[in-house]
Amino acid sequence: MPVFSYSARTLSGDLRRDSIDVPSRDDVIAFLRSQRLIPVSVREKPKGINFSFGKKVKNRDIVIMTRQFATMVNAGLPLVQSLDILVKQSSSELLQTSLGAIQHDVESGNTLADALGQHPKVFTELYVNMVSAGETGGILDTIMNRLAVFLEKNEALARKVRAAMVYPAVVSVVALSAIVVLLLFVIPTFQEMFASFDQQLPLPTRIVIGASDFLQSYWWALGAGGLGATTMFRGWIKTSSGRLTFDRIMLAMPILGNVALKSAVARFTRTLGTLLSSGVSILEGLEITAKTSGNRVIHDAVMTSRASIAGGESISQPLAKADVFPPMVTQMISVGEETGDLDGMLTKIADFYDEEVDVAVEALLKAMEPIMIVVLGSIVGGMIVAMYLPIFSVINTIQ
Repeated sequence: MPVFSYSARTLSGDLRRDSIDVPSRDDVIAFLRSQRLIPVSVREKPKGINFSFGKKVKNRDIVIMTRQFATMVNAGLPLVQSLDILVKQSSSELLQTSLGAIQHDVESGNTLADALGQHPKVFTELYVNMVSAGETGGILDTIMNRLAVFLEKNEALARKVRAAMVYPAVVSVVALSAIVVLLLFVIPTFQEMFASFDQQLPLPTRIVIGASDFLQSYWWALGAGGLGATTMFRGWIKTSSGRLTFDRIMLAMPILGNVALKSAVARFTRTLGTLLSSGVSILEGLEITAKTSGNRVIHDAVMTSRASIAGGESISQPLAKADVFPPMVTQMISVGEETGDLDGMLTKIADFYDEEVDVAVEALLKAMEPIMIVVLGSIVGGMIVAMYLPIFSVINTIQ
């Protein structure tokens, strides 16, 4: 029996999505009407193996597609024709498939937002809500332009943060590989030579030789232990308390925490400012922004602010009480609320912190480079010196 996925609206306007196992599409519609639901989209799920399992659409592909879509909508092309063009020129197989299904839903009479909402793995809740606001207000072309700019700046911010992580990661991998090669292949050669020495080896030499013996005998235990620790860490970080603890540690770190905080502030302010300028309500905008913040500490602070706003308070006061955001941010948000230009003020804050992230990333790289050189040089150099200490001792004895 085929399985159908559907989306439907309640009498109050809420959107529901689910799947049902029934003989035909007409049975799905009959079921929805019996539940007093208004059908929006009904689609049969494909049979067989889903080869797109595990695949993801790159952010860059979404950014390019959105910019092209915005250009075509601004030029006055109909939605269906624009989607058809996007399907033909998309380089991502998953994105191409999703756009094809969206085109079919739009041709069937569904709104673009409802069609996009059927693909949550490709289009985020923020994306869908902005498109919905654009369709409702009759300014889809303007919203698509704002969305394209937002995604481009968000992608640029993500690239800056990734760039800060590449250098230390590469240096660490190379250094760890060098240490392993020394312990497995170089140290045993020295060990054979030292076996003929009729004297006790210095303590640093014995420590290095012991590390080499341990690695040669128990490399499998180290590998299994590393894999187990990684699995446990991933499981812990998926829990609510684990994620909160990890994000707090990240924000408290001396230099890396500064980059994490500034990038989170830039993402939060730009996301909320874009949503508000697009016509999304403040409560809905805060909920979406919290989900896309990328940091549990920021998420909790935003959701606390949302609860206070629902109770009639301002947005800036609970954000200030959370003691997460810099004072300048909460003060500028307060000014934006008082002047009635909150979305514009949020955009200004985001622009400022985008530049601050550049400065923070540059400072991070400058600080980490000498630290890593000193630490890794001390480890490798210390191992080499430890191996030559017995040789120096023998030479002194001969003299």
